[in-house]
Parts: sequence; C-alpha cells; structure tokens
Amino acid sequence: MNLIKPSVVAVVIAAVLPMTAAAADPVTVYGKLNVSVDAFDVDGDSSTGVHSNASRLGVKGAFELSADLEAFYTIEYEVNTSADDKDNFEARNQFVGLRGAFGEVAVGRNDTMLKQSQGKVDLFGDLQGDIKNLFKGENRMEQTVTYLSPTFAGIKFGATYVAEESGSQKNDDDGFSVAAMYGDAKLKKSAIYASVAYDTDVKGFDSILRATVQGKIGDLKLGAMYQDQEEAGKDSMDGFMVSAGYQLSAVILKAQYQDMDTKGEAISAGVDYKLGKPTKLFAYYTQRDLESSSSADDYFGIGLEHKF
Repeated sequence: MNLIKPSVVAVVIAAVLPMTAAAADPVTVYGKLNVSVDAFDVDGDSSTGVHSNASRLGVKGAFELSADLEAFYTIEYEVNTSADDKDNFEARNQFVGLRGAFGEVAVGRNDTMLKQSQGKVDLFGDLQGDIKNLFKGENRMEQTVTYLSPTFAGIKFGATYVAEESGSQKNDDDGFSVAAMYGDAKLKKSAIYASVAYDTDVKGFDSILRATVQGKIGDLKLGAMYQDQEEAGKDSMDGFMVSAGYQLSAVILKAQYQDMDTKGEAISAGVDYKLGKPTKLFAYYTQRDLESSSSADDYFGIGLEHKF
C-alpha cells in the first residue's frame, strides 16, 4: 500500500485551505523561492552548485473570536530545492495563538525572542554572510510559549519559554529568551530600531546577551550588533557586527562585517536589483576567516528571489 508523504500532505493543505475556509476563516498562502548559482572555495577546495537559500512555503491566518479577542496561526515549511531527496520539506515556524489588548501569546514551534530581536539588521540573512555562522542564538525552537506585549511609547517587550522536553535543548533545564524592542524593525514607521535581548539555558548556552540598533538616513541604512555568549562549560566570548545598505533607485548596495572572539571574522558585500515588488536579482561575496582554519574561505553567488 502506498503512503502519502508528509511533504505532499503539506502542499495539499496549503493549496486547499484557502478554498475550503475562505468564507469563515480567510487564509493567506505565502512564501518565497530564493535560489543562487554559487562558487565556493572552502579549505582549499573549490566547488560550484545551485543552492536554495531558505526558500519557504506557508499558510497563516487570523479569526476574530470577539470584539477584543483574535485567534491566529502560522504553518511554515522550508523547501530545499537543491536537496537530492524529493521529500525536501523541513519545519519552520508553526504555532497558534491568541491576541488582544493584553498583547499576544503563541504556542508551538517559533523563533526565540533573541532571534526575533535582530530585526532587519542582518543584510545577508540566509546567505553565506548570515550572522548565524559566527553568532549563536539564531534559534527556532519547538515546545515554546511566546508572549509579546502591546507597544508602550514605541517599546515592546517579549519573552519565550522553551520547555525542558524540547529535543533541541541540550540540558534538562527550561530555557528563557527575553527582549525589549523600540521602533519599527522595517524602518517604515520609525527612523530607528533598537533592541536588547537575553537568553538563558537555551540550546546548550548558559547565556547570550545581544544588543542591536539600526537607523535610516535618507536612502542609507546603518546597523550594528553586539553579542556576548557563553556556552555551557566554556568561557564566554563576545563579538560585534556592522552593516550598511544604500538604495539607488532599483539597486541596493550592501556591506557587512562581523567578528567573534576566538572564532573568526567575516566580511560580505552584495547588490540587489529589484525587477518588481516581489522579485529581485542579487549577487554577493563573503569571505570568512576562521581561527581554526589556516586560510580564509570564499563564497560568491548570483541568484534570483521571488516572493508570493
């Protein structure tokens, strides 16, 4: 007897939900495909490939339960177009929650507040220049409860609880991730975004402290991040990152530098060219120099992204 794979089920659900639930519970199908042709030189070995950069497919929606209470949900999967396995779906954020005047509470699989607190300061997210290659804390955890407060004078507070039974926890403790955020992360409603976040006992790290700021001056965006991290049983280490992006009509020029004690440093440069609101061409170059390696690694890619 042939069984339907979970990935096939996910696609069917994503396609059918809008038609079956449109009248009472509107659903939004969304996602993006980001694929690049890359040339890597790592540890002296050169290679080329066509890679998927966190391409994804998801459904989300909200339903008004009363005048002051709303239910909401998200079910999202990563689609790895470069995998040799045709069953190429991997779970991303998947949660259900309630929101009202008290703020919002979500339960399920979710990004921790420390990860969410970075806003849009990482200009090379999902590419080889992504801050996760040197900074820890970019965690998406299962078995979580996340609370986000209403906004008070431009400031919002958030907290994530990670249950000790979470398979991603590397100890027998509950984990906590908290953050305070000011302004609009997209810099559309405010000229500056700033946050401070702290993890304790999340995914094998005793603590991670992260401070982020990003601002906009005309067509120029400048950002910076400081991080101190301490893995269980090891000494703490700290590092920083700075980023800059400049928009020239449909072209965005980007640069980023990152350094972490005892791990290494990375420098990235890139350009995006918008073909339309949902579609862009991009090119990037990243050089990562790890202290554990005798030579720097080079990454270059040209790609296409389309959001829907």
